[in-house]
Amino acid sequence: MSTSSLSGKGLLLKADPIASAFRDEVQNTLTACPRAPKLVGILSTSSGPSRTYAEFTKKQCESFGFQFVLKETGAAISNEGEGLGEGEGVEEAIMEANEDDSVDGIMVYFPIFGPQQDHYLQQIVSPYKDVEGLHVKFHYNLYHNIRFISPSSLSSPTSGSAGLTGAEAENDVPPPGMVKSILPCTPLAIVKCIEYAGVYNKILPYGDRAYGKTVVVVNRSEVVGRPLAALLANDGARVFSVDIDSIQEYTKRPSESDSSSSRKYHPRHIVRPPPATLNTLEACLAVADVVVSAVPNANYKIPTAWLKDGCVCVNVAAEKNFEKDVRDKASLYIPAVGKVTILMLLRNLLRLQQYKSQTATPLSDPEEESVQPLPPQ
Repeated sequence: MSTSSLSGKGLLLKADPIASAFRDEVQNTLTACPRAPKLVGILSTSSGPSRTYAEFTKKQCESFGFQFVLKETGAAISNEGEGLGEGEGVEEAIMEANEDDSVDGIMVYFPIFGPQQDHYLQQIVSPYKDVEGLHVKFHYNLYHNIRFISPSSLSSPTSGSAGLTGAEAENDVPPPGMVKSILPCTPLAIVKCIEYAGVYNKILPYGDRAYGKTVVVVNRSEVVGRPLAALLANDGARVFSVDIDSIQEYTKRPSESDSSSSRKYHPRHIVRPPPATLNTLEACLAVADVVVSAVPNANYKIPTAWLKDGCVCVNVAAEKNFEKDVRDKASLYIPAVGKVTILMLLRNLLRLQQYKSQTATPLSDPEEESVQPLPPQ
């Protein structure tokens, strides 16, 4: 952790101290495992960032003692790429890893083809080996606030498997016979960073500890922005999801127009248009306790002048989305979350191995499962 020597500057919080606690947790859990979990990374693109991430994953796995195997297909095999196209052989590599009992987790380095075909590839990874939490069954649980599940429920052909929601759970410890549902690594890492920053109130009941906080998430991608908005809203926050062409409010709060006497909170977040007074980014930022930006564009900058005094700012994209003077307004600025993200991935890998050990029935073949569409949000 470091601070500026100038008075009035907010705190610059790097990811290292946040990652430290999870590093110890991962190491201790790994030590108690019957064998080191095995992760297969599938690289099927010539993209430089994808290869860099694959090499970073390998380095982190080996530093802890996890098994890591990088399987290269298609254009990733050689720099020349003669006769090899982007993504060639990637589906076969996924199916082979699905069927290999020695493999505990599968990670495919996206993007490869584009959103539609990449989404298909995400769904054929067995949910028992989906280390990134991209399978529709995990997305269903995330969006419906289902936190704890029975591992055998992932063999069901439908997504609506029984589980415990945040409102039903007493705390963050799974009841006997249940496990935590896998969450996507980057959104989960951002939540952990926000928790570390003190945004969550630990005195409040589990599942509502972000109550009273207003969060702005810039970029509604299916990989980071949208699931992050849902996670935070399911924890009680009022979230404004800002994308290039719209603003949406994610919340468990009852509508102000709801005239019923009970005005009960919803068991999971709902999505609705923002109120008329908060229909611009500038207006949302003026009331935001937390601002998270994940725009993959070096030219995109959130104006410091628009920020609320004392807010917490988190930069997720490789490019910096905040102006250099962000700490003139922000009380705390987190410039990157990558070191926490990789630890969330390793925690997921350990949990997937636990899924396997607790599943009495054989793991189902993903080809036999019907892929369910994501619920409308």
